[in-house]
Amino acid sequence: MLALAVIIDLALGDPPNALHPVAWMGKVIALLERGGIKLKPRGQFIYGIVMTLFTMALFVVPAYFIILYLGKWNFFAVVIGGGLIFKSTFTVTGLRRAGYKIKDLLKEENLNKSRFELRALVSRDTSALPPPLLTSAAVESVAEGTCDSVVAPMFYFMFLGPVGAVGYRVVNTLDAMIGYHGKYEYFGKFAARFDDVLNYIPARLAALILITGAAIQGKGARAWATARSEHRRTESPNAGWTIAAVAGALDARLEKVNHYVFRESGAAPAIETIDSAVRLFLTASFIWVMLCLIVEVIIFGA
Repeated sequence: MLALAVIIDLALGDPPNALHPVAWMGKVIALLERGGIKLKPRGQFIYGIVMTLFTMALFVVPAYFIILYLGKWNFFAVVIGGGLIFKSTFTVTGLRRAGYKIKDLLKEENLNKSRFELRALVSRDTSALPPPLLTSAAVESVAEGTCDSVVAPMFYFMFLGPVGAVGYRVVNTLDAMIGYHGKYEYFGKFAARFDDVLNYIPARLAALILITGAAIQGKGARAWATARSEHRRTESPNAGWTIAAVAGALDARLEKVNHYVFRESGAAPAIETIDSAVRLFLTASFIWVMLCLIVEVIIFGA
């Protein structure tokens, strides 16, 4: 399943939104949100818990029964069906393309389009960001995506199969849509905390893998030192690990205004920094996939 899912990702990338389960998750969440966002704080919090569990069940249960049904056919049906389901929970190619798209737009000095495209990758207001902060946001999204888009889905796949990866993706999508302060302070609190718990181990694994990738490029010591000393600078208990590792590896100052600055002594990020970040992401993804495949071979062989 893992090998098939990776091959599909590298060869075809992500399906169009009309066929993508994560896009379906987003539509379900947007629809259910209307029923709870106008409640009082306590009601929002309870509704948010119910909504999170319901949305998980809505996608996890069908995935479980599809794989169970395919298992009654033969081994290959399970591998193909499970591989397709699993592929919908992670993306290497999609994040690579997104990073390069922002790079190309910045190279063309198309700032308005860059700001528009970045809205799908980061939660901050991008409408007035200057080029260095747009570049920083793109690099940070690649860094965080190493965990959210690759390491974490595969981590839960290793333990719980495609169903576990689907469950993780539901919670991560909920966090991306409603896991913020302000309007969603109470409504999205449960989803945000659930996502923190699920990403606790994967985020640290992702940082170690990024540091290993940086070490291959001769930049491991700086990446390790920065990750150790600066990972607490984000409000999230997890995001700081990967961002700090990438900032150290690239010796780049990464900043979200009024929230955090990583590697203050580093150079202001340039367009080429996105290239370097994507290359590091691809190296780390390769290392992680190889590790997962080795574990799968050992388990399958046993």
